[in-house]
Amino acid sequence: MQIEARTTRKVLWRIIPFVFALYVVSYIDRANIGYAALQMNQELGLSASAFGFAAGVFFIGYFLFEVPSNLALARFGARVWIAFILLLWGLFASLTGFVHSATQLYVLRFLLGAAEAGFFPGVIIYLTYWFRARDQATSVALFTAAIPVSYLLGAPLSTWIMDHAGWRWMLMLEGIPALLGGVACYLFLTDTPERAKWLTPEEKQWLSAELAKDRVERAEVKTLTTWQAIAAPKVLLLALIYFIYQAGSLGVGYWMPQIIASLSGHVSNFQIGVLAMLPYAIATVAMVVWSAHSDRTGERQRHAALPLLAAAIALATTGLTRNPAASLTLISIALAGLYAFKAPFWSLPGLFLSRSTAAISIASINSIGNLGGFVGPYLVGVAKGSSGDPLSGLLFLSGLLVLSFFLTQFGRFAPKGAH
Repeated sequence: MQIEARTTRKVLWRIIPFVFALYVVSYIDRANIGYAALQMNQELGLSASAFGFAAGVFFIGYFLFEVPSNLALARFGARVWIAFILLLWGLFASLTGFVHSATQLYVLRFLLGAAEAGFFPGVIIYLTYWFRARDQATSVALFTAAIPVSYLLGAPLSTWIMDHAGWRWMLMLEGIPALLGGVACYLFLTDTPERAKWLTPEEKQWLSAELAKDRVERAEVKTLTTWQAIAAPKVLLLALIYFIYQAGSLGVGYWMPQIIASLSGHVSNFQIGVLAMLPYAIATVAMVVWSAHSDRTGERQRHAALPLLAAAIALATTGLTRNPAASLTLISIALAGLYAFKAPFWSLPGLFLSRSTAAISIASINSIGNLGGFVGPYLVGVAKGSSGDPLSGLLFLSGLLVLSFFLTQFGRFAPKGAH
């Protein structure tokens, strides 16, 4: 139908590129500490475990402030609250370039996590206001593809700035796009289809009717209170799965520059950044292709589970090899699995919860799950501190991902009779 194709295309091109760009900025600002470590650790006198703590303490702030941030989003609206989040995290990201001690670094990383906490679940919720259930895995995949793309862009950019101006300037300069994004968000985003001046009345009516139809067709899903949504067994299971996943994913991500440096011998920071681009390029393609397949089949659970198993096997094998080319190939496979998992996984809460309940549940899952972002980098740091080799922590992370695979594969999320 012409109205369907035209409206869907218009919404996609209006919303996805913009939130995609904001998420690229988000991940560059949270992950550039991994590249800063190539110079920063020595200047600040950080041990391997101290760096792991600095990388991970971001997620303590994230955990504590995510649900309150999403309640604020529901009160103030996506446009106003997401703009505020961007301005706050841009400020803290730039201030990180001024730290002179481990303690100052810990504080600013915590504040950065607290500021950024509501952004991801807020956008996931926002997408449900604009995209039908059948389109949501693809829309989420196109949004979250910003994560590997942020490494593709951030790796050479961060290391180039470091080679020419040092790690402090790198952190300060990379905080500025978030400040600009906050202003752009306030001017550009539209809270609901009904308020979209860029849609025709006919397009508004069609989209609103389609979204209403989704809600009617999903009448069997549950609506829970805030605390019921947080404490529901299926929600807690998804939070546990995401906790384990984040430990594996970010354990690799934050230590990637140092892993590559340990494999590649004497190379410049920029060369490390270029080498780090390959795994994320592969992961970006895998994420979009796998999520589109999930939308075509309508199946979510196995599409979330199988990539975890592939990532676990690849990480375990990486931890057992010292060949640079083989290791980079295996890391690429691992990251492809880790990122392919994301979009089908975030479709799972909608299988058993109403949209209003899913909003707080997604925030809760992301908040609890992101504590794994503290555990993974820290444990890799502890392993490196005891063995001197960042690869040694990958076997542990692989074991966590195997557990996450079994929980995802055999959990019961969909109502009886559904996919």
